[in-house]
Amino acid sequence: MNANEIILLKYGEIVLKGLNRNKFNQLLEKNVRRALKKADGEFRTEYAQSILFVRGAEGSDMDAAFALLKKVFGVATVCRGLECEKDMDAIRAVLREHADGLLGAARSFKCEAKRSDKQFPLKSPEICAVCGEELLEACPHLRVDVHDPEVTVTIEIRDRAAVVHGVREHGAGGIPVGSEDRAMLLLSGGIDSPVAGYMTAKRGAELDAVYFETPPYTSEAAREKVISLARKLAEYAGTIRLHSVNLTEVQQAIAANCDERLFTLLLRRFMMRCAERLAVQADAVALVTGESIGQVASQTMRSIASTDDAVTLPVLRPCIGLDKEEIVVRARQIGTFEISTLPYEDCCVLFTPRHPNTRPVLDDVRAEEAKLDVDGLVERAVRTDRVLRVW
Repeated sequence: MNANEIILLKYGEIVLKGLNRNKFNQLLEKNVRRALKKADGEFRTEYAQSILFVRGAEGSDMDAAFALLKKVFGVATVCRGLECEKDMDAIRAVLREHADGLLGAARSFKCEAKRSDKQFPLKSPEICAVCGEELLEACPHLRVDVHDPEVTVTIEIRDRAAVVHGVREHGAGGIPVGSEDRAMLLLSGGIDSPVAGYMTAKRGAELDAVYFETPPYTSEAAREKVISLARKLAEYAGTIRLHSVNLTEVQQAIAANCDERLFTLLLRRFMMRCAERLAVQADAVALVTGESIGQVASQTMRSIASTDDAVTLPVLRPCIGLDKEEIVVRARQIGTFEISTLPYEDCCVLFTPRHPNTRPVLDDVRAEEAKLDVDGLVERAVRTDRVLRVW
């Protein structure tokens, strides 16, 4: 038989899950199949010995499949391999013809053999010796380094065929989306909240997201920016229901009746209330924000405590201990940074007080809020909700 390209997905944290491991395996395989729907062609998956094998029918876009699978949470490493006859001549031919792809830019390598079929005539050290010699002949610039190779070329002798694979790339890590409950992400157009959503999904949570707009102070372009961020997040988290809620009336009421130093904090409390209402409707069990201690006035510990006072659901803050540069690095890694820096403002930025109170007293915050029809404002805001499914 000719060599067929395959993709091998190696599990990370899932292997530690004990008696629950089968549940995680099934969920990961489901998420892999979902991701592959975005690639042209037909694919099938097979699980064996902590590796998920992905095979494409003739003409399937393996390049697109490989790129998509690197973003599936639960996968530690991803590599492309070749499947051929369980015969040393066939294996040697694969090594000769595909040495560049197996080794990449490496200058040193070693061979590793795994012989599931104990009836195969050569033992593992013998397979390594033959294959190493073949690679050295194909690539004279290479050297063997059995202790610290740049690439390990693995030859697996399985029941039905042999599999050869080399260069590995990092997968997304984490655990499969869906292994935890749903959470509601407060998604702005900034840098921090998409990173917080990514980090939450990496720990298995399914995501809904809510964006707060205040027309005419914010534009449709600002909303499109957030939709683009949700699409980028969905590459990792799967389908996201994006809610858009109009807070113009809330913002105008705060500006007309309350102490300017507390504008942002009061607005955040309304956002949290609206997000909680939508979360309950969506069967989400937590809220997620991109806050980091001390980054801005509304993110001091006293301000965060005042914000949390407005809701009863737990609030997850994955970025809480990261500085701005650390968050920017992660945003670049996941592809949201360039979108987040597009020049469209959100409602918080437009109504930032000149001298915000960084050490608010909760009783004072509640007293200012008592000047407003809180329940009515929340109810009318939630009724403006527009939902878009993003995937």
